[in-house]
Amino acid sequence: MSRMTPFSSPLLLGFDTMEKTLERIAKGSDGYPPYNIERIAAHDSKAETLRITLAVAGFSQADLEVTVQDNQLIIRGRQVDNEDREYLHRGIAARQFQRTFMLADGMRVLNADLKNGLLAIDLVKPEPERAAKRINISVSE
Repeated sequence: MSRMTPFSSPLLLGFDTMEKTLERIAKGSDGYPPYNIERIAAHDSKAETLRITLAVAGFSQADLEVTVQDNQLIIRGRQVDNEDREYLHRGIAARQFQRTFMLADGMRVLNADLKNGLLAIDLVKPEPERAAKRINISVSE
């Protein structure tokens, strides 16, 4: 018995990579660190701007890494335990995380800013050109 998916329609050609991406996203992660995604009002440009804000309290700039690879925005955080400290109670663990966001074609990272324990990453998606292209039909005899 074959598996039916929303992308198995014969009218949706070339969407198999999108289906695999959605399956990967559905597997999810542990939810750490928490994040917001917001739309930033455009001032003078017509490009859509988005901001991803992650709560990364306790992480310094040196502990964080933001990269873009294969249309994926990857944010990693690595903290190292300080062996010199003797804890009487330890409620704040040194943690590592990796959070991945899939980016649409053409999206670019404008900047990343760390302030008050919040890492804000601004993204821009240029408005796609809307153009119709006429395809010539050849006649074979």
